[in-house]
Amino acid sequence: MSDLHITHIGGPTTLIETGGWRLLTDPTFDPPGERYTFGWGTSSHKSTGPALAAADLPPIDAVLLSHDHHGDNLDRTGRDVLRIARTVLTTPAGARRLGSNAHGLAPWTVTRLHAPGRPTIDVTATPGRHGPPLSRPLTGQVTGFALTWEGQQHGALWISGDTVLYGGVREVARRLTVGTALLHLGGVRFPITGPVRYTMTAAQAVDLCGLLRPVTAIPVHYEGWHHFHEGREAIELELARAPDDIRNRFRWLPAGAATDISA
Repeated sequence: MSDLHITHIGGPTTLIETGGWRLLTDPTFDPPGERYTFGWGTSSHKSTGPALAAADLPPIDAVLLSHDHHGDNLDRTGRDVLRIARTVLTTPAGARRLGSNAHGLAPWTVTRLHAPGRPTIDVTATPGRHGPPLSRPLTGQVTGFALTWEGQQHGALWISGDTVLYGGVREVARRLTVGTALLHLGGVRFPITGPVRYTMTAAQAVDLCGLLRPVTAIPVHYEGWHHFHEGREAIELELARAPDDIRNRFRWLPAGAATDISA
């Protein structure tokens, strides 16, 4: 059975360890108390710091970066982490902005992570839309990632990235077998744009898991920022209304501790 350990560091940030690989998602390591602007009159305040300091990270082989242009997915300290990672995988637009060790992946393109003595990991970029229809010119490119390697028992490890539930995400369920899903939730919204959501709600996550049928669904990106409008309590209320077969797939990770996941 493939070994897989995931550490939830906070917000969207996780450390994924398998077969000697160390992969980091959306690095956010700034302390709490700062405010970040996201453009078009939107901003947010960071209320919770990371459960693991950037200085305490092991060497990082690759960063899987949903997008580079919002501080709740890549903050100032997170940018320092990018510089010491071997490679950064992100959107084509993000790779152009970041340069150096960043590589852009269009939806459904595949790249491979190779290293002597380790399993090869195939990384497939998956579609994302960071808001309602027609919002992409304003919210920018985002991507998810599906990771597959030899020895997986249940299917791909999929990181949704910051996205709402729409046809492109439903396509993941049609095209891939997903064993573990890291779902960016939070139901993000801002006062200036009213009820419009920019990431999945808990209800959308339940609907999506009805399509994906993952062995394990892990919520991330639901706490630590004021623009996250559905925290753990709201998610648990929605799960309580879900069928047992869906609710029992969800698993909460303790902050800062490596958790064994059946891969």
